[in-house]
Amino acid sequence: MANPAYVAVDWGTSSFRLWLMARDGSVLAERRSGEGMTSAAKTGFSAVLSGHLAAVEAPDTLPVIVCGMAGARQGWVEAGYIDVPTPLASILTAAVRVPGESRDVRILPGLAQRQTATPDVMRGEETQLLGALGGTSAGPQAVCMPGTHSKWVHVGDAEVTGFSTFMTGELFDAISKHTILSHAVAGAEEQPADAAAFEAAVSAAFARPALASNLLFTARSGQLLHGISAAAAQARLSGTLIGLEIAGALQDAANSGITLVASGRLQALYEQAFKTLSLAFTAIDADAAVRRGLSAAADAIWPN
Repeated sequence: MANPAYVAVDWGTSSFRLWLMARDGSVLAERRSGEGMTSAAKTGFSAVLSGHLAAVEAPDTLPVIVCGMAGARQGWVEAGYIDVPTPLASILTAAVRVPGESRDVRILPGLAQRQTATPDVMRGEETQLLGALGGTSAGPQAVCMPGTHSKWVHVGDAEVTGFSTFMTGELFDAISKHTILSHAVAGAEEQPADAAAFEAAVSAAFARPALASNLLFTARSGQLLHGISAAAAQARLSGTLIGLEIAGALQDAANSGITLVASGRLQALYEQAFKTLSLAFTAIDADAAVRRGLSAAADAIWPN
């Protein structure tokens, strides 16, 4: 087995992912848990990291590169933001070292959009973006990174020119659990997914985003009046929110093709939505992208 060169960590709000990496970018060991920033802030970031490092038998001298919410103001050590527009590779030179650690632990910064009318921030996705596109990508691109807070990033010739956050995942969770629609979707997970209902909802919301709150209610009224299933109601809710997101993300941008950085169920849903709307896209695995971004940072900081 190759010798480990560094440890890469993606530390989200509710999730923790760690990879023991060789210099060539291959993964030697992996750890995943629910010990995200929210949990680690209570138990101690250093203790959480040390436990996982011990589990993969990482040597005491091995450096660690971290992206994500561990660098937030309420995280381990604040890593700050780099303002856009900025070159994709700018994050590589602005990592913050964690004080008081026996090993070299660095946390990468996020990106900030400071316009008064459209303030926005990202933390973690910038590393994923770098890994997906590389530091020398050419031409204008729209990059979609779905999640609890989906990010749409506009990149031109390897420079981030702007981005927007859409609370799609969080809204889906809140609406499906804490509104009248909770009755409509009860039991949906026990039924087969309704692809037709999802696609129809994506199309309707994309074509008429101003009617979003009305379209959402049809998940309930359609069930009461036409007997649609819980799975169809859930598909309407999901499709409406995703169609609304895409409409907003693309309203001021000519579609020169979309780069979708996602994995698992979200990747499947967004691919289905893009196909429904006849939008050209290229898919890149989100886990692979964040590892490549972290590897680029490690190579820049510790070039051995």
